[in-house]
Amino acid sequence: MNQTSLSALIWSVADLLRGDYKRSEYGRVILPFTVLRRLDCVLEPTKRAVLTEKEAKEQAGLNPDQFLLRKSGNKSFYNTSPLDLPKLLGDQDHIRQNLYAYIQAFSPAARDIFERFDFYTQVERLAKANLLYLVTEKFAHIDLHPDAVDNAQMGTVFEELIRKFAEDSNETAGDHFTPREVIRLMVNLIFIEDDDVLAPGNAVVRTIYDPTAGTGGMLSVAAEHLLQHNPDARLTLYGQELNDESYAICKADMLIRGQDVANMVAGNTLSEDGHSGRKFDYMLSNPPFGVEWKKVEKVVRREHEEKGFDGRFGPGLPRVSDGSMLFLMHLVAKMRPAVDGGSRFGIVLNGSPLFTGGAGSGESEIRRYVLENDLVEAIIGLPTDMFYNTGIATYVWIISNKKPDDRKGTVQLIDAGSFWQKMRKSLGSKRKEMSDEHIATVTQLFGEFAEAELATVFDADGKEVARQVIAAAEFAPAPPAGGKVKVVPIARIFKNQDFGYTTLTVERPLRDEAGKVLLGQKGKAKGQPQPDSSLRDTENVPLGEDIQAYFEREVLPHAPDAWIDEAKSKVGYEIPFNRHFYVFEPPRALEVIDAELKQTTDRILTMIAELGA
Repeated sequence: MNQTSLSALIWSVADLLRGDYKRSEYGRVILPFTVLRRLDCVLEPTKRAVLTEKEAKEQAGLNPDQFLLRKSGNKSFYNTSPLDLPKLLGDQDHIRQNLYAYIQAFSPAARDIFERFDFYTQVERLAKANLLYLVTEKFAHIDLHPDAVDNAQMGTVFEELIRKFAEDSNETAGDHFTPREVIRLMVNLIFIEDDDVLAPGNAVVRTIYDPTAGTGGMLSVAAEHLLQHNPDARLTLYGQELNDESYAICKADMLIRGQDVANMVAGNTLSEDGHSGRKFDYMLSNPPFGVEWKKVEKVVRREHEEKGFDGRFGPGLPRVSDGSMLFLMHLVAKMRPAVDGGSRFGIVLNGSPLFTGGAGSGESEIRRYVLENDLVEAIIGLPTDMFYNTGIATYVWIISNKKPDDRKGTVQLIDAGSFWQKMRKSLGSKRKEMSDEHIATVTQLFGEFAEAELATVFDADGKEVARQVIAAAEFAPAPPAGGKVKVVPIARIFKNQDFGYTTLTVERPLRDEAGKVLLGQKGKAKGQPQPDSSLRDTENVPLGEDIQAYFEREVLPHAPDAWIDEAKSKVGYEIPFNRHFYVFEPPRALEVIDAELKQTTDRILTMIAELGA
């Protein structure tokens, strides 16, 4: 059964809830029951062995905990009740009490999952509405055993369910999960240059962290990717998540994978770092887009002011209306030092972190920090309409403090906005997806670290017939008869300082009614022309360009009495991504437009004449 069919089957439980629950409340029942059935199925093969071991160790006066973990198949959880969901159906009159007993028989880490769901409240509500047996019966007949539904499929099912519930309750689905193809692309990019990790046979140990873990999708895909390439590698997963339901699902997934669930922390990453002092080899994150951080502002500002660069937010603070760059700085602070092997991470951001804020602003200072410290390896522009809750443009930043020699001092920009295919069925705002071929192309562009162009071939009717990625210096393919070839840049390389500039404050003198320049009378301004604030202007001079030469060339010819207020000069950084890929297309000739208008007008007149006939 595919994920869509399985999601639909689980979602059909909503038919039982209708009337007693609002649509926005369905998730409170369906999500915890789905997790319970998954744990049920995972433990089923070792159930008898665990119960036998428990009885033997208790008779011997030993604490059975560690023995039961081994008997459960090296899982990091177990259940000591002889019951499971199918057996619960055998005693309809006592199903509520038996369900409680079954949940209490889980090991502590698993019990915490259901506490996060506030599951007992829903059990009481279902029992009161005479629905508990019916819902339990429905889930007891759904096969969620790993042999039938692997971890990757199960993760996608959870995410599809969350999306449905989020839509019904007007919540933000994007707060919970990221499209799987975007995760696969990010995973490809952070691992691509680490041959020692990907080479089969190397028993390497690495850590990966997601500060906005959601249901654990990014961590799961990363672990699967690494094990596919190198089964001997060991990847330890760490994460933190604010939303209790998402955290519970993530924790369940980690339990099933045999990961240490103590590495998964609940809480707000910005105000309460759950992994304080720890550094990581790899990191992935998709923080919420455009979400304000006012609730944690006091704590964040205190850390910025008191700890400075010894804390996480030393470079500066972005405006309160968008906290995504706080997560960027948080991840930078979690990078393993270069002398200890360094780190690489990928983070999904919207467009505003590229350019919001002028010189001296918090956003500009953050960009200045990562660029002047040579941490930005690449920025990849994704297609629009890729995420479930928004159609805006998004970008993947690849940050590393272990750049290869050929990448040092540079940033690669890749425009992947045209690498998509239309989905057969839209999911919320998500109408496009990247195919495996698209992901491979972008990964190759990053790996080759070269400038490239995309040549699109159109036939005589203007229909696209072929695409080809070519090196920037190559000749484009020849067009078919009557057709054309459109060539646009898709990969460009810049020096770090190409994104920097100095903002100059240009002053002009204040004059009296007679036009005489007014001079200062006190202090340092004594005898100096007083500036006229109404004539004040600014100029942005690219870093590396001589400021005085620029001033003499661009300003003095137009304002001979102007001067630069050196005390107000500021260095800023912005990354005008779209500007670097813009290709001017000349407008159509007026004759062509006139001919089309005449043709349209004639057709309308003909139709009117036919109506009057």
